[in-house]
Amino acid sequence: MPASSRLCPSATCSLAASTQTHLSPHRRRRRRSRLVSAMAQSRSASPGSSRRSRSTRWSPPALPFDLGMLFGRKQKPGGERLDLGNWVRRVLSRPLQPPPAAEREVEVEAEDEGRDAGNREEVEVGSEEADHLVVMVNGLSGSSSDWKFGAEQFVKRLPGKVYVHRSECNHSTLTFDGVDLMGERLAEEVRQVVQRRRNLRKISFVAHSLGGLISRYAIGKLYEYSVAEESCFNTDKHSDEENVYGGGKLAGLEPMNFIASATPHLGSRWNKQLPFLFGVPLLERTAAETAHFIVGRTGKHLFLSDRDDEKPPLLVRMVEDCDDGKFMSALRSFKRRVAYANITYDHIVGWRTSSIRRQHELPELQLTAKDEKYPHVIHVSTANPECPQEEDSVDASLADSLEEIMIRGLRQVTWERVDVCFHESRLKYNAHYNIQVSFNTGCSYLASHQLLSRHDFIILELEEADD
Repeated sequence: MPASSRLCPSATCSLAASTQTHLSPHRRRRRRSRLVSAMAQSRSASPGSSRRSRSTRWSPPALPFDLGMLFGRKQKPGGERLDLGNWVRRVLSRPLQPPPAAEREVEVEAEDEGRDAGNREEVEVGSEEADHLVVMVNGLSGSSSDWKFGAEQFVKRLPGKVYVHRSECNHSTLTFDGVDLMGERLAEEVRQVVQRRRNLRKISFVAHSLGGLISRYAIGKLYEYSVAEESCFNTDKHSDEENVYGGGKLAGLEPMNFIASATPHLGSRWNKQLPFLFGVPLLERTAAETAHFIVGRTGKHLFLSDRDDEKPPLLVRMVEDCDDGKFMSALRSFKRRVAYANITYDHIVGWRTSSIRRQHELPELQLTAKDEKYPHVIHVSTANPECPQEEDSVDASLADSLEEIMIRGLRQVTWERVDVCFHESRLKYNAHYNIQVSFNTGCSYLASHQLLSRHDFIILELEEADD
């Protein structure tokens, strides 16, 4: 073997690679075996070498020079050379020392506390001394920011009296999970607020669109039976004395106001309940069959196509007390219940379902305000439109329909109905969201502010009446 091959094994490999292409397969195998044995003898003869071959797999040779000499370092004893590849791998793969477990826990807790405090600061406004909790709930695909302007106006008009919490447990795609699951989350969120603020004594709900259904489910879970509750469960009569106040409590608080704006109390299943379909039967049937592909379980609940364990649809079960919750007892426990409804220009929720009326009960109204101070409020009724001949006025074909069952169930209590129209607003085609009091610019601000100042502040009227 040449001397160069003994001094540098890499030279042997290079020579073998350049010549073996001209050899027969038999001679290549013999030449390869001799090269392997020669390299093994050369490695075993190197004094101080700590590298041993533990596998028959061939590994790339080390660099034939010591890079440390370029930086003035002396060559390592025994002729050991620096393998640049291994050195780079060792440097890059050296693990960073993690902080102690105690420090990590403290950092995580501090981050969580800071995040929670920041969220509370964003979604809760009001005086620390206020004892009246107002829970504001957004609708489908909404978020807590939808009620930001409304919450600020509540606190501004009622300083020191209300503490406003904008619900944040159901937002964006979480609103596709179904009314029941969202109601459970809202109920738990309210419990946490009540536990955190021990000075609260009263509670009100202000909800928009789907948020009204979520709130109705949540109060059924929060309801606590009171021993002082009178026999107001007799649904044959509908007097104000029986229906205004039931006597129960929600999460230990006294229920005051339940306000729902543009809420589909009767669902979205029937003729013109979803106005942008223009009442076309084919489109409405298609929407009912495909809604769950777009908005999940919420679509099934809105179109009453859910049949869990052969039970009636959820919205039908929510007009009575059942195993799922004390829904009507909870509604009855409020001192006041208000339903805001858009007469026209609402392409998402129809007038009939948001005002809890039958078709023939919708009043024939001129779209002109009776009070110039509140130009968008067209009509206000303070009692259910029922009479002794109600049973005869209902078509026999509708007597047992799901819609009729829900109307009769919800009318076990008295509702105030506020019919609204934004026909003079430049943003009238956005009526479904104008009614939410969510904007703060232009004519939309004017419209929403008028609603807010006249009707949504019935809390102030109640407190003045109590005084």
